[in-house]
Amino acid sequence: MPLEMSPFGCWGLPTALLALFCCPGSGEGFEVRMYPEQLLVEPGGSKFINCSTSCAQPEAGGLETALTKSLLQSGPQWNQYVVSNISQDTVIYCYFTCSGRQKLKSLNVSVFYPPEQVLLKLQPAWVAAGGSFTAECHVPAVRPLESLTLTLLHGKEALCNKTFTGEKNGTRGATVTHNSTAHREDSRHNFSCHAHLDLRSRGGSILRSVSEPQMLKVYGLQRALDNKSSPPLTPAPSLGHQDPTALPSQTGVSGGGRGRALVPRPPDPPPAVASQPWMMLRGAFTPGQMSGQFKVSVW
Repeated sequence: MPLEMSPFGCWGLPTALLALFCCPGSGEGFEVRMYPEQLLVEPGGSKFINCSTSCAQPEAGGLETALTKSLLQSGPQWNQYVVSNISQDTVIYCYFTCSGRQKLKSLNVSVFYPPEQVLLKLQPAWVAAGGSFTAECHVPAVRPLESLTLTLLHGKEALCNKTFTGEKNGTRGATVTHNSTAHREDSRHNFSCHAHLDLRSRGGSILRSVSEPQMLKVYGLQRALDNKSSPPLTPAPSLGHQDPTALPSQTGVSGGGRGRALVPRPPDPPPAVASQPWMMLRGAFTPGQMSGQFKVSVW
C-alpha cells in the first residue's frame, strides 16, 4: 500500500524543517530578543539592555535609539548596551540581519515619577459640630497617572477612593477631594491620604506613600445645633432696673388715661455726711408729724 502523501510532498516534515533553518535564503526563521522585555526608569536614569538573536551567524546587529547608548560587551549572537539620560517615554529597537533578512524587536521605555509627596489639607481646620468641611489630598509630579490610586482615610475607614484611569499625564499631579459634615467623634481619629502607584503592568512594583496625619478640631455641642429647629422662647417684658431705694409706685388716672408714676429717689447725701448712715423713711406721715408706723432702711 502506498504511503500517504504529506503536506510537504515527498520531502516530509523533518526534511522541510531542516531546509528552513539551514538553507540559504531561509533567514526568516530566526528570532530577535531583548532583555528586559519592559523598561521602567526614573527621570535621568540609566539601564542595561541585552540584545540577542537565534541566528547562528548573524551578518549584522545593533541597537537603534535616540538615547545616549554605549556598547559594553558583545558576542557572535548578542550585544550588551547601557542607555542613559532617560527623560521621557520612548521606544528602543534591537535588530539583526540573518541570511539577508532583517528583523526588529521593540522595547517600550516608561519614565515614572514616584509619589514622593502626599499633601493633605483640612479646610477649615476648626469647624463647629454639624458644620461642613473639605478634605483635600494632592500628589504633585506623579506619573503615570493611570496607575495611581488615592485613598482618603478617617482612622481606618475609607472616605474616598479614586483611580485616575484614562487620564493624561501632566505636570500638575493628581488631586482628590471629599466633602463631609463634622461630628464630635471626628476629632478622635486622624485623617490621612494614601497614594498607590501600581507599576506591575510595566515591569515594576507597587510604590506606596502616606501623608502626614491631620486632626480635625470640632467644637460646640451637636445637641445645641439640633435645637435650632425648635421655636424660640418669647422673653418676658423688661421692667427695667429697679432701684432698691425707690419709693413704692403710685398708680392713678391723669389726663383721662391710665398710667403709673414713680416717686423720685431721695437725693444723694451731701459729701460732709456721706460717711454717716443714710436713712430712708417709708410710712404714712404728714409734714410736721412724725407719728405712725414706718420702715427704716440703712445702707
